[in-house]
Amino acid sequence: MNTETAVRKGRTREGFVVSDKRDKTISVEVTRLMQHPQFKKVIRRKIKYAVHDEKNEAKLGDKVQIVETRPLSKTKRWRLVKVLTK
Repeated sequence: MNTETAVRKGRTREGFVVSDKRDKTISVEVTRLMQHPQFKKVIRRKIKYAVHDEKNEAKLGDKVQIVETRPLSKTKRWRLVKVLTK
């Protein structure tokens, strides 16, 4: 069985790098829109993910794509796929 076809796909997200100070780890903020259940107004919700960046290629302010993966540390459950825009 080919290893490239056997790779399981997890959930993917796109967001912006808000911190790159740690080694091989970045913080990515993902914003989503949702409708308020009672008032029906569209509101923004933000969440920050600790993301594994093996080559330290993402920098502050970059738009990146991340994918869910196995637990890599206490807080890291996401891995960097690619940098979309610098």
